[in-house]
Amino acid sequence: MAAGAAAALAFLSQESRARAGGVGGLRVPAPVTMDSFFFGCELSGHTRSFTFKVEEEDESEHVLALTMLCLTEGAKDECNVVEVVARNHDHQEIAVPVANLKLSCQPMLSLDDFQLQPPVTFRLKSGSGPVRITGRHQIVTISNDVSEEEESEEGSEEEEAELCPILPAKKQRGRP
Repeated sequence: MAAGAAAALAFLSQESRARAGGVGGLRVPAPVTMDSFFFGCELSGHTRSFTFKVEEEDESEHVLALTMLCLTEGAKDECNVVEVVARNHDHQEIAVPVANLKLSCQPMLSLDDFQLQPPVTFRLKSGSGPVRITGRHQIVTISNDVSEEEESEEGSEEEEAELCPILPAKKQRGRP
């Protein structure tokens, strides 16, 4: 019974690798790492714009997820319009106002992880601020390097699968 269970587990392991593209000389999908960092900037009468960008040579996927815009200490009771300049699906630059903050009626705005692809420029279109923009910088990296240890593990699993073949069930005579 234990040998049959081991054979079934080896088969399932091989089957799951086959679905993932890891049997017959094909590579297992590369490991993915995700990192998340706090992001923040402040727009004011002195600093009317801020550009968030990443290095062009960087092959990772970068996402800027905005969580909140709020007026900070020293803000006047005036309309503070914050505009985001980014690229649309056709890679054309567009400018969109995302917030109109006023100290007496709406001093903050939750953006609920509004996601943007860098480069992104934030502009204080009107008002004197200061307006604080917060969020997360998320980095997704796909590693194409497979270590020797992972390759040796794959080889030993394939050998185990070959050593424990699944045998057909024997027919029993005498049963109706």
